[in-house]
Amino acid sequence: MEKTMSKKDWKKFLEEYEKVMGFPFRPMAGGNFPDLNSPAFGLAELTASINILPNNYGRLNEMNLMPAKGVRFRAVYIEEKNGILNLLPTQPIGAPGTVGKTAKRKMRSFVIPHIPHDDVVLPEEVEGVRAFGTTDQMQTVSGLLNDKLQEMKNKHSITLEHLRMGALKGIILDADASTLYDLYTEFGITAKTVDFVLGTATTEVVLKCLEVKRHIEDNLKGEVMSGVRALVSGEFFDKLVAHAKVKDAYARWKDGQALRGDMRKSFEMGGLMFEEYRGTATDPAGTARRFIAPGEGHAFPEGTNDTFRTLFAPADFNETVNTVGLPVYAKLAARKFERGWDLHTQSNPLPLCLRPAVLVKIHSSN
Repeated sequence: MEKTMSKKDWKKFLEEYEKVMGFPFRPMAGGNFPDLNSPAFGLAELTASINILPNNYGRLNEMNLMPAKGVRFRAVYIEEKNGILNLLPTQPIGAPGTVGKTAKRKMRSFVIPHIPHDDVVLPEEVEGVRAFGTTDQMQTVSGLLNDKLQEMKNKHSITLEHLRMGALKGIILDADASTLYDLYTEFGITAKTVDFVLGTATTEVVLKCLEVKRHIEDNLKGEVMSGVRALVSGEFFDKLVAHAKVKDAYARWKDGQALRGDMRKSFEMGGLMFEEYRGTATDPAGTARRFIAPGEGHAFPEGTNDTFRTLFAPADFNETVNTVGLPVYAKLAARKFERGWDLHTQSNPLPLCLRPAVLVKIHSSN
């Protein structure tokens, strides 16, 4: 029926079906499968759907530290001026370029990483299969498709979290731990590291915190911030709160936080808000890799205007040429001999810190 009906008639049928039955039409296994020419299964609808699905991973996403910005091209030009990195707008071919003094400004281009991920929906996955969590409802193509999209969205989400953590460290790593971009090397900036020496009881931890905060303040270069946060490994957090100079302060902080849940979520000392970060994911080789190494942490400013951002380039589809990039794209196509459907998703993200000098690595040498 679906293949012989016009889009207008098909839409009317769906409306009437839902009105009479009280729930949306869902093609059952063994019945009529979706018409891939229907707008519901096109690029626009699937892409909108996958971007609406909840993002289940990512403390950095939760903090909105690196807000998303779509761009129209797969390469972006970044200008460095006095240690600050500024995005430059693209221009039509033949238009005059950005004017700057060579002695004071440097420009570099960054190719935005391309991250595709594929899956497949097979007829046997819906044929005669009971829907998960039910006793009498058969699995539907649309229901299975939604589940697949959520799984794929989760993988893109944790991958984006990994890239964003790399930008927060100043070194953006690929899934296999190879370096995509070293912001310090790219812009000739010396990375700042502060040793908290937490193994020594006499260490003035407050002064270490102030050293971190002052370095960040000095390198904001006119930018504003609301505070400084340090995401740290569990090992660093345990050594910090057990230190002789910190125990009393942590005990008082816990007294005030006792009714608010997990104390590892935040602990302020010396102007730094410490938070244990446990981000972990499995790399292509099957090895679980922590986003922050044991005994380390990374401090950064919060509440800035434009120090952090995530750029998204458009997908490499005919329909998306010269369009503004979206976080994730999804597309469905029939397999050869109509033996199921190929499901393709992709994301093209580039998280950046436009002022790498404000990033501080912290650790304890003993």
